[in-house]
Amino acid sequence: MSRPYNFSAGPAMLPEEVLQRAREEMLDWQGSGMSVMEMSHRGKEYMSIAEKAEATLREIMGIPAGYKVLFLQGGASSQFAMVPMNLLRGKKGADYINTGAWSKKAIAEARRYGTVNVAASSEADGFHSVPAFDSWSLDPDAAYVHYTPNETIGGVEFPWIPKTGDVPLVADMSSTILSRPLDVSKFGVIYAGAQKNVGPAGLTLVIVREDLIGETLPGTPTMFDYAVHAENDSMYNTPATYAWYLAGLVFEWIRDKGGLSAMAEINRRKAEKLYAAIDGSPFYANPVDPSCRSWMNVPFTLANPAMDPVFLSEAATIGLLTLKGHRSAGGMRASIYNAMPEAGVDRLVEFMADFEKRHG
Repeated sequence: MSRPYNFSAGPAMLPEEVLQRAREEMLDWQGSGMSVMEMSHRGKEYMSIAEKAEATLREIMGIPAGYKVLFLQGGASSQFAMVPMNLLRGKKGADYINTGAWSKKAIAEARRYGTVNVAASSEADGFHSVPAFDSWSLDPDAAYVHYTPNETIGGVEFPWIPKTGDVPLVADMSSTILSRPLDVSKFGVIYAGAQKNVGPAGLTLVIVREDLIGETLPGTPTMFDYAVHAENDSMYNTPATYAWYLAGLVFEWIRDKGGLSAMAEINRRKAEKLYAAIDGSPFYANPVDPSCRSWMNVPFTLANPAMDPVFLSEAATIGLLTLKGHRSAGGMRASIYNAMPEAGVDRLVEFMADFEKRHG
């Protein structure tokens, strides 16, 4: 039986080749006699897995010297607190850009630790665009500038990287990391929950410039201090060992498929096909400004919302799963991360055309 196409926003589908390899190694990792899940995180077998995963990530992303890569827990949501705890560094506040649900959560959490200047917001247009950079009111004395390059729920994506000068740029890249090449040197901190383009839920990546480590707010818990994790190679406590292992397999899969440039080309084609199907029909609609539509998360609505349950039911029958939109947005949402084959998008586009013929 062929696998269905899972359009979930996260936890999302993983590359089939990765799952096959994990299955082969499930009971006995490379002759060790142990499953990865049974290994001591300080044993030589697991240490080799962890070191290889980091090395491969550094290779495919081109992470320069002077950056630490941390494999943490707590999801991207824990970073909403860890970022101000670690980066305020004696300053009163930071700049935040508000482009949707995840930006708002980051802003609310940061306000617990300092002053937040919402330097730009697209809330007035329903979060259907990215604020033009010349409209931003940045504070030159801000500790950092935080933004969300891709809003998973709203399907809004920055087509450019903000230039913040000497003020460190911080990005929640949970739903866009590894989807295309990225100049890491433009950022002070990049963080991402793993459950979209990296691996299974339970792991959080943090890529942090070394000069931003080591000066936390008074009272910061030990587990929230980047320096503690950096000094202990992300093993101050027992890490999410199996999720880390699977992430390493995903990094190898990306490398072997041609790296992030190859991922970008495939992701661009997938998105263009799906948006063309939406724009070319009066039956479907996408509310996002075309200049900042997400490659990863494509929300769309039907002309008659009463047909939503029928659409979802018929799609599931032919193996097109998890297309229901977020509860706050309604409609549909197709998340088409790296692991979604182009054939899956082709099948969805075919189904959408057929559904419109029969129900439009």
